[in-house]
Amino acid sequence: MKITKILISMLLLVAVFMISGCNNTDVTKQDKPSAVVTTNTDKPADDTLEIKVYFPNNDASKLVAEKKKIKLKGATKYRAAMDALLAGTDDRKLTTVIPKDAKVLGVTVTGDTAKVDFNKAMVDKLSGGSTGEEMLVGSIVNTLTEFPEIKKVQIVIEGRKVETLKGHMDTSQPITRMEELLK
Repeated sequence: MKITKILISMLLLVAVFMISGCNNTDVTKQDKPSAVVTTNTDKPADDTLEIKVYFPNNDASKLVAEKKKIKLKGATKYRAAMDALLAGTDDRKLTTVIPKDAKVLGVTVTGDTAKVDFNKAMVDKLSGGSTGEEMLVGSIVNTLTEFPEIKKVQIVIEGRKVETLKGHMDTSQPITRMEELLK
C-alpha cells in the first residue's frame, strides 16, 4: 500500500514537470522582457529617513527647515514627506500653514516633477491671504525639492489642476524651488 502511494506521488511529480515545460532546451537562452522595468528610487517600506520639512516662521517672513525622522511604513518618501508637513510642527517659533482638514490624496513623480494631489479642504479652509498662500505653496514645493531628483512641484486639487489656491499665486503649472522664501 505504501509503495503504491509512493509510485502515484512520483508519477504526479513527473506529470507536473512535463506540464510545466521542463525539458532539455538550452537554459542559458533568455527571452527579452515583455515590459519596461523601472528602478524605484525610494527606500524599502520599513526604512526610516531623515528629511527637511519647511514651515513658516511666526511672522511669515520666511520658511525654516525642520529636520524630521520619518518611517515610510509602505509609503513613498515623497508621500511621507507630505504627511510630515501636514502633521505640523511642535517648534513654537514656527507655524503650520496647511489647513487642518487638508489631506494628501496622492503623490506621483514623473521625470523631475512631483504632482501632489490634495482634497478640496486645501482650498476651502486656507486662510491668510497672499502671504498665507505663498507660505503654503512654498512649504510644499521646498519640502519636496529637498529630494535632489525633484525640481518642480505641481499642486492639484482632487485630481485637477487649479489656476490658484486663493487667487494670489499661479498654480496652474509646476513650480520650482522657492529659494527667496528661505532667506
